[in-house]
Amino acid sequence: MKAGVQRLASIDVDAWRELTEPYVALMRLDRPVGTLLLLWPTLAALWLAADGLPPVGLIVIFTLGTWLMRSAGCVINDIADRRIDGHVKRTADRPLATGRITTASAVALFAILVMAAGSLLLFLNPLSRLLAVAGLGIAAIYPLMKRWTYVPQVVLGAAFSWGLIMAYAAVRGALPLESWLLFIASMTWIVAYDSMYAMVDREDDLKIGVRSTAILFGNLDRLMIGLLQAITLVALILFAEVSEAGAGFRLAVAASMGLFLYQQFLIRHRARDACFEAFRNNVWVGFVLFAGAVFDANFLPLLKGASFFGTTL
Repeated sequence: MKAGVQRLASIDVDAWRELTEPYVALMRLDRPVGTLLLLWPTLAALWLAADGLPPVGLIVIFTLGTWLMRSAGCVINDIADRRIDGHVKRTADRPLATGRITTASAVALFAILVMAAGSLLLFLNPLSRLLAVAGLGIAAIYPLMKRWTYVPQVVLGAAFSWGLIMAYAAVRGALPLESWLLFIASMTWIVAYDSMYAMVDREDDLKIGVRSTAILFGNLDRLMIGLLQAITLVALILFAEVSEAGAGFRLAVAASMGLFLYQQFLIRHRARDACFEAFRNNVWVGFVLFAGAVFDANFLPLLKGASFFGTTL
């Protein structure tokens, strides 16, 4: 009897896994890098805008919103690319390309994710809601940009960075200069790391006619990525000056420069695996910026009031 129950449970688990695995893959839940690339900078913006611990409700809303919109973005991207993903080595096994999920099911899932994300807007102020609608429009046109232009990464950069100015709008109800400096830094950073990502697919994209900054840059790809990374650092330094950021954030900017140099080392031969590793390394850039923002907001004030060996910081 016990063996029969265990066997039945095993069958149910296997059946459930077989049913859900394609949807997990479609939303990239098994590949959290993209979510973390969105989440760390967005949380950093919340802490920077609040100049301290943000309201817990906003942390929850922006965390859930990041996950839902990243998942929705992956779904709509795969719907748009369902006829070309099978011709690209990295994407050949995606659920829509292999037929494990129907287009109708993917569209339904996209609608559910967007509605779930939209419900979060009920808890935000009017400015944040207006920005969210504009951000959704930018995200929706991204999958088409690789067919129309050689700079889809710029549109992706704007879409991914939209959460940062939404964070300022949600906390302050306004968009000061520092929020736009952070937006510019995020946008150029994203174009840089997504160009590394595009370098992985460049040979396949050339064959099937898909466009990207990696193709546009050609042999100048490393130089252009380096230039974008330099602009990112300048924008972050200007942000630190305008916002009067503390030592933690400034150290995080310095650490980001070190990570950018490491990424340049990785892509020096333009090898696929190395370019992909350089892309993934940007999760650490987002994390150190978040850590710097948290340190300045929550720990630096404590240290300033502390006494070490009879000396008050």
